[in-house]
Amino acid sequence: MVEVALLAIAALVLLLTLGVPLPYCFGGALMVMYFVGDVIMKGNILWGMQQLGNPVLLAIPLFVLAGTIMSESGIAASLLRFVNAFVGHIRGGLGVVAAVSCAVIGAISGSGLTGIAAIGPLLIPEMEKRGYPREYATALIANSSILGLLIPPSVTMILYGWVTDTSILACFLSTLLPGLLIMFNFSVVNLFMARKFPLVLDDKPSLSDLSGEIAKRGFNAFPALMMPIIILGGIYGGVMTPTEAAAVAVVYSIPVGFLIYKGLRWSNFLLAGKEAATAVGTIMMMILFSMIFSQMLVYESVPQKLVGAIFEITHNKIVLLILVNLLLFFVGMVVNDATAIILIGPLLLPLMNAIGVSPVQFAAIMGVNTAMGGVTPPYASILYLGARIGKVKVTKVIRPAMILIVTGYVPVVFLTSFWPALSTFLPSFFGY
Repeated sequence: MVEVALLAIAALVLLLTLGVPLPYCFGGALMVMYFVGDVIMKGNILWGMQQLGNPVLLAIPLFVLAGTIMSESGIAASLLRFVNAFVGHIRGGLGVVAAVSCAVIGAISGSGLTGIAAIGPLLIPEMEKRGYPREYATALIANSSILGLLIPPSVTMILYGWVTDTSILACFLSTLLPGLLIMFNFSVVNLFMARKFPLVLDDKPSLSDLSGEIAKRGFNAFPALMMPIIILGGIYGGVMTPTEAAAVAVVYSIPVGFLIYKGLRWSNFLLAGKEAATAVGTIMMMILFSMIFSQMLVYESVPQKLVGAIFEITHNKIVLLILVNLLLFFVGMVVNDATAIILIGPLLLPLMNAIGVSPVQFAAIMGVNTAMGGVTPPYASILYLGARIGKVKVTKVIRPAMILIVTGYVPVVFLTSFWPALSTFLPSFFGY
């Protein structure tokens, strides 16, 4: 039956390569297992439908809805102005604002798309006006948006914790330091690259002017800054579960958007709900099919046989981790992060356990690799969205995006794999 499973995986890869929508790709792979291998489907489909009712998964549509509301409400613009008060007068400071703002938004929405959707329309034209090439500004903001998949709360870490039976809070914490390190790397690389751009800078303010401007913008941004404080404080303080925190984020963002920043109106509020519903429907269909397919691979003992086959090649932990990273990088290039987590997580976890990599560290390894896939062609959904928002050809965005990935992202991938403390220190500190 392993041969049937491998044939199904080959069919999945072929359909993905042809650009078939993801749910149909998994449906095609399941049909191969059903017609060629006589695998019973009925029980697995019912099991999958029951799993979708898990309360943990309710956090996903709630965080998606919070992110879409935030994009329309003016919350992102307030955060942007506040961060810009600190570094807007520094050469390359506006690029640092992009990276930091996307990290803050990631701590609210849990999505990699929210950053580019909320920050891009505001910051890309401003960066171009200040002398940044438009394609570079687009690439920087698109790359920084993937921090939403690493800075907790993260939708992908909710999925990983669910499919591998790992503490979701530990998974959240495992990607926090790698995410902050990537933000720092992007900021440093941006400051270096900004030296060759003909930038227009603000006059350097006096200390009193600077402190006054920070206080003024900080007061305006206070309601927005309270969102990550409430969400993360509630989760790690043990007051709320991730699902409850997601619900609080939605409830909090509505009056803030309508009454304080006044960016929300009934028209765009309903539009945000429609966009969230469409995204969630797609995500849930994808989760259902990929979860059933993954479960059937487990039934056929594919993970255990994969471990045995790999150990016949080598027992060297370093070589195995390099191979796993290459596999995750390839998978991230052809499918989205959620699909990669659900499909590959249960498949490789036995191998990770066998070589002494904890499920928490593996959460970070999967998180940073699959997030990178969002800006790495051919999948590169976040990069394509950035190009559309930035109104620039994708071919022009790819070069600066690849520079940022190689210099700012890839080093963190290796650090996460070979320095366990980067991903396990915070979970251990908090007792997970």
